[in-house]
Amino acid sequence: MRFCAASDRALLVYLGEEIDLATHQRVLKLLRLLEKAPPPWLRNIQPAFTSLMITFDPAQVDHAEVESLLRQYEQRVCVKGNSQPHYVEIPVCYDGEFGPDLDDVAAIHGLQPAEVIRLHCSATYHAYFLGFAPGFAYLGDVPETIATPRLETPRKRVPVGSVAIAGKQTAVYPFATPGGWRLIGRTPVALFRSDRKVMSLISMGDQIRFRSISREEFQTMEVR
Repeated sequence: MRFCAASDRALLVYLGEEIDLATHQRVLKLLRLLEKAPPPWLRNIQPAFTSLMITFDPAQVDHAEVESLLRQYEQRVCVKGNSQPHYVEIPVCYDGEFGPDLDDVAAIHGLQPAEVIRLHCSATYHAYFLGFAPGFAYLGDVPETIATPRLETPRKRVPVGSVAIAGKQTAVYPFATPGGWRLIGRTPVALFRSDRKVMSLISMGDQIRFRSISREEFQTMEVR
């Protein structure tokens, strides 16, 4: 563990230096322990790829005391077994205007578009964390053979439900927002809805699979 004061009431806890599954598991386990047994001084937890930002009440504790307790929690993380992940399947139409960058991704790697689709659907992705917009999950890892850099110039508007690639990550845009990821498909499923008990379809730690569907299925599938 590595600690860095972020403010007079916040401490950054680094659990690794690389974006990988092992570091992700350490971040997730520490997050779950803090959520299950929150100290009285805890005010907020912000998880990221390799770290947690812990916001605390400075009237109750200081940085050194928070660090000491978090080291105790980390010892529990190291001996705690892995919990079973939650699996989410997302249907995607990769056809025509739904995937405006699909042909470019294929050309960059010397592949046919159908092979890009097959490879994208072949992997099981891990939801490393959520950020940028509500319900936007950073999913890894994209197969090396189709990992593609972001666009040089971001789009001013990416349609809701767009499925995209950026480097070794893939994601679904839950809202229409600006974005620079390569768009290869679109899902009819709502990734985020405020009227659901669990508002985000994907949570940190989930495992995700994409399933290719036809344009007809996209048009008739009820948004859930």
